[in-house]
Amino acid sequence: MRLSQPRIRPLAPEDWTPEQAEVLAPLGGGGVIPAGPVLNIFRTMAHAPKALKAFLTWGNYVLSKKNDLPPREREIVILRTGFLCRSGYEWTQHAEIGRRCGLADDEIQRLKAGASAGWSPADAALIQATDELHHDQFISTPTWKALLAHFSEKQAMDLVFTAGQYTQVSMLLNTFGVQLDAGQSLDPDLKAF
Repeated sequence: MRLSQPRIRPLAPEDWTPEQAEVLAPLGGGGVIPAGPVLNIFRTMAHAPKALKAFLTWGNYVLSKKNDLPPREREIVILRTGFLCRSGYEWTQHAEIGRRCGLADDEIQRLKAGASAGWSPADAALIQATDELHHDQFISTPTWKALLAHFSEKQAMDLVFTAGQYTQVSMLLNTFGVQLDAGQSLDPDLKAF
């Protein structure tokens, strides 16, 4: 985590305007996110409810079955992006989602080490492509060919969409100082640096 306190405080339900409540009300249950209180990311973004509403439209595409990457592979991209962006909040949320999507704890830990950490060729291609997008905002031709050996062109496009979405998410989480939700603990490798 880059900040130990929020720069922008998450809004408490009693402080929501009608417009904020309309956007936030459905976020406490269902889908990839388990039922419960509205997460800090959304309560923070609610300071800009129109932006949050637009953000949710794209985010829902990335996390839905419309994204052709299978859920496990999608979570590999999200977790690697969150780790590269040093986003403790993102990593914490998606480590749990990744487990529900089929990633083992040792795989989640190996994502920190990158593509050469004993992955299958398909997983290594996903991780390499994510690294290249993070460092150069471009997937090299050899890595693109490696992706297409295992994934469709649409899946490769969805990898780019997913990495881009979670780079943006990491930027806002880090900059706004969004803190972990109740009951969560930060991975020691993502403590303040």
